Amino acid sequence: MGRLSEPTPSPEQLETIIKAGASAPDHGHLKPWRFIVFQGDARQKFGAVLAQALQARLAQQGFTATASQIEKEQGKLLRAPLVVAVCAVIDNDSTIPVVEQFAATAAACENMLLAATALGLGSMWRTGEASYDPFIKSALMLKETDMIAGWLYFGSADTQLGVNSPADEPMKYVTYWV
Repeated sequence: MGRLSEPTPSPEQLETIIKAGASAPDHGHLKPWRFIVFQGDARQKFGAVLAQALQARLAQQGFTATASQIEKEQGKLLRAPLVVAVCAVIDNDSTIPVVEQFAATAAACENMLLAATALGLGSMWRTGEASYDPFIKSALMLKETDMIAGWLYFGSADTQLGVNSPADEPMKYVTYWV
C-alpha cells in the first residue's frame, strides 16, 4: 500500500494543482468537476464516514465488518497529508453525454497529478468501492447521478508513486487505421 508523508503541499502548491485540474479539456465547457479537499483532522473525521459506509455495504451482503476492515477503512485518507476527492457533477440536461462529462473530470485528475509531479510532490490516484457508494456521495453532498472520479493523494515520497514507468514496447498499443 502506498503512503505519502509530510510535508503537506503548501497552499500555493494546492492552488496550482487545482488550477491544473480546472484547466482540463472539457467538451461543452460544463466544468463538471468539483474538488473536495481533506487535510488535517478532516481526513480522520471522514475516515469514520468511510468505515460507516463499509459496514453498511457489508451488512447488505449479509456480512459483518471485522475490526481490521473497519480500521483499514478509517485510515484510508491518512495515507497522505492531503487528499482531494475529484467528483464529476453530472448535468443530466446537457447535450454533452455523461461519459464525456466523466472523461473531462478524469482529465482533471490527470492534470492534477501531472502538476503535483512537476512541483516535486508525490501523488497517487485511488478509487475503490467507496467511490461508488451512495452513502459516501451523500456525505459529500453529491447527487446520486454524480460520480467520484478519484481520491487523489498528495504529499512527499521517496519515489514518485504517481508516475508510471514508460511501457517497454509502447508501439504494441498502437493500431494504424487505413
